[in-house]
Amino acid sequence: MQELTILSRNPLNFGLSGEIDSRNADEFYSEVEEEYRKAPSDLTFECNKLEFIDSTTLGTFVKLWKQAEADGHRMVLRGLRPRLRKLFVICALDTVMEIEE
Repeated sequence: MQELTILSRNPLNFGLSGEIDSRNADEFYSEVEEEYRKAPSDLTFECNKLEFIDSTTLGTFVKLWKQAEADGHRMVLRGLRPRLRKLFVICALDTVMEIEE
């Protein structure tokens, strides 16, 4: 189960916890996209409580990143656990997305 919490709206800052995988990635995307469409801005995801993601989630982050970038905004993933950060490194997504400690 995943939990998405809006920490601030301008810029958009989300807190993530639990698991995001193929079962709930569409819901995650829809919730973030809905908030983003209301007031497009930079996106930040606080990931220190995020426990698990899969390849579907990686694809979801790519879609969100591409949308933000196309609109002239940035997307930051902050506080990824080492094993989750490793997934981004393996897929070379750390070279295009901002990932902070």
